[in-house]
Amino acid sequence: MRTAFTEMVGARHPLAGFSRSPEVVVEVSRAGGLGVLGATMYTPDQLDARLTWIEDQLAGLPYGVDLLVPAGPPAATDGPGGTGPPASGSGATAAGVPDEHRAFVAELLDRYGIPPLTGELDRTGRIDLSLQTHTAPETVAGLLDVTFAHRPALVANALGTAPPQLVTRARAAGVAVAGLVGTAEHARRHLAAGADLLVAQGTEGGGHTGSVATMVLTPEVVDVAGDVPVLAAGGIATGRQLAAALALGASGGWAGSVWLASHEDPVSDVIKAKLLAARSTDTTISTTRTGKPARQLRSAWLAEWDRPGAPRPLPMPWQSVLVREAWERIDAAAERGDERARELESFFVGQVVGTFTEIRPAAQIVADIVTGCEARLRALAGLLDADAGTRPVS
Repeated sequence: MRTAFTEMVGARHPLAGFSRSPEVVVEVSRAGGLGVLGATMYTPDQLDARLTWIEDQLAGLPYGVDLLVPAGPPAATDGPGGTGPPASGSGATAAGVPDEHRAFVAELLDRYGIPPLTGELDRTGRIDLSLQTHTAPETVAGLLDVTFAHRPALVANALGTAPPQLVTRARAAGVAVAGLVGTAEHARRHLAAGADLLVAQGTEGGGHTGSVATMVLTPEVVDVAGDVPVLAAGGIATGRQLAAALALGASGGWAGSVWLASHEDPVSDVIKAKLLAARSTDTTISTTRTGKPARQLRSAWLAEWDRPGAPRPLPMPWQSVLVREAWERIDAAAERGDERARELESFFVGQVVGTFTEIRPAAQIVADIVTGCEARLRALAGLLDADAGTRPVS
């Protein structure tokens, strides 16, 4: 299948596979899609090592990088309100997080019997959007330097419109710039900033998402985009769903959640078991993980934040500062077999989780999506046959 997207990035199939796992990225690109590495969780040195490995494995096949580059410098914030250092007696700790919130998390972990961490934890690639990590200006600059020292076919910006320094460097390197959008207005802003590709992410998707469904959002963005290719995201996990994206006018699909059910994804066996057991109704959008609305698997953690007397989650990045260690403790305890920790355990995932029935190789997932899409497109084409009117539409 050839589309404007495949022509732009040099992929064989109109499918982008977003993952924080270099192994998934490699397998998606080898199978003919475009593997896109979620790079926000890496330091510049870590990203350099992983892109070097990816390129060694792919031997010239295309891949992409997804960054989180703010459109401007962050506001001067030493507290959740974003107004500078907390006033004396404001109830905020030196790190800028209110004592009330720290006490709530501490009590929650104590009540579930989640023990402190023992030993050093490898934080490489962990989901962590806390202030001290990878959105700091110097770190962002380093990530850009590393990215453009390599040879990606595409760079996506996951935090608003791409800033001029990203677009300028991408143009000079011959790299396509993609922007993730949740409304038609977002699309207009990305186009004005110089985006070469738009990813219309519907509310069904995992992670940070908006409120407009993919079926509605995709054609709206396609109409705004004109000649700029659009990928549909949110609910893309099967061939029929990719075919639907193409029918809506998109040049392909952007899939993220489906790779969690791959052998190559590093998410723990505890999480994978919960994903396989989940239904499409077992996800919800919550701010309790990062401070921004993000779709994730329902669990006791989310329920605790909804109970009477619980504090309201803090805005990004302060919620991540607050819960970073808590999630490290929960993950560690759950992997040791602690059932109470398993009750709390959750992960970012879209509504397509209800279709997960087994763990497959990532390359097999690509093949299943592509062959399923081709079969559905042929079936649809058959509806236009001269005698189609005499046959029922399935």
